Amino acid sequence: MEGQAQRLFETLKKDGWVELLSIEFVYFTDLELAVKSKDDEIWRLAQSRGMIILTDNRNDDDDTSLTAVIRRENTSTSLPVITVGSVKRLMNAEYRQAAADRMVEILFYLENHFGAGRLFIP
Repeated sequence: MEGQAQRLFETLKKDGWVELLSIEFVYFTDLELAVKSKDDEIWRLAQSRGMIILTDNRNDDDDTSLTAVIRRENTSTSLPVITVGSVKRLMNAEYRQAAADRMVEILFYLENHFGAGRLFIP
């Protein structure tokens, strides 16, 4: 969902939230992660570096799936995973704005979302 994430970032930037909340989007290549990396590896890396994962609605196919790792390893101090309800709809400006607004709400009150596991936007 890299292209859709970039559009979401541009919406956040246009609204001034990138600077105000120091938002940075980091991609697999920035972290030298393979696109095929297992969800549990990604989750642990993000948690250890204080990064929030932005993802589409992932599956629960095996023990390494994002849902399984959250269920197994999430604690009251874990950062949430932000899940886009419909990645395809991020191409729609109105939906993208609603997703950006919800993301800002989450980030602004991040301390209220530790341990939440997964949060859906919009």
